[in-house]
Amino acid sequence: MMRSILLDNTVRCVIVAFMALACIGLVLPNWILNNTMFGLARGLAVLGLLLLWRTGLISLGHSLYFGLGAYAVALLEKHTGSTDIILRLVIALTVAGVIGFFLGFVLRHYRGIFFAMLSLAFSMVLYGVLVKTEALGSTDGFSVSQTTFLGWQPASKYPLFLSIIAICIVAIIGVQFYLRSAIGYLTTSVRDNEIRVEYLGYSVARAVHIKYIISAALAGVSGALIAMSLGQVDPDSMVNWTVSGELVFITIMSGPGSVVAPFIGSITFEFLRTFAFEWAPHAWQLIVGGTLLGIIFALPEGLWSLIQRLWTKKGKVL
Repeated sequence: MMRSILLDNTVRCVIVAFMALACIGLVLPNWILNNTMFGLARGLAVLGLLLLWRTGLISLGHSLYFGLGAYAVALLEKHTGSTDIILRLVIALTVAGVIGFFLGFVLRHYRGIFFAMLSLAFSMVLYGVLVKTEALGSTDGFSVSQTTFLGWQPASKYPLFLSIIAICIVAIIGVQFYLRSAIGYLTTSVRDNEIRVEYLGYSVARAVHIKYIISAALAGVSGALIAMSLGQVDPDSMVNWTVSGELVFITIMSGPGSVVAPFIGSITFEFLRTFAFEWAPHAWQLIVGGTLLGIIFALPEGLWSLIQRLWTKKGKVL
């Protein structure tokens, strides 16, 4: 298994690129470091959406799991005082994964617009509960203290940056080899012809369910890392439908061509939004939306298709 992992071209490039990014992070200005952290963390949720997209499904409600992960971090600190990164991530992953497991029994039977709108409805239920419940912070949310590492509280965000990089590497490798497993190969088959997949003896509903759980868990970890990076959680920035819209926006902008694409798209989105707001604070949404339209028309397969054209090695792309 380890040999096959090291022989995978995508995995080797990812490890080298992320290690280089970790070294560069030592000299990056704080605002660039923060944007990169946000992009990498958000990329985990987009990676989960990529799994669904390759299956022919679009979720407009992944802010549900993104918000669950973020609020798990905040509520853990409120009730136990714990700020340890391992405990925070385990709680966020568990909560998002368990909820995704149960809701998956409902959603796995729907396709197209019905899947998208039903997932959106579930996320807005959580939004309504958070806004109306004082014990859950209501509209103000909670502040999140600086993350600690086995009791050690660093003086900067760089250790958290390294942790995010490590988590992204593990997630990319895990999803890459999931897609190359027997059930992973069903991803595009389910999208193309469900009936034929059923005739081959595989359960389409079960395949969709597994992908949905993985996607939910990745979104939960993403929300937890964003909460730790920002130091604040509230319904509008973590659970509202606009958060789901951003994730879908990034998924389309990134393209489905590679497990690396979500992170490139997410980082690009963070810097695009930052510069757009700096240049035109009253029209930044117009700039961001116009950029997406340009990418859709010029690069229908997303930013990754451009990288495929530019980076070809021995006749094989990443």
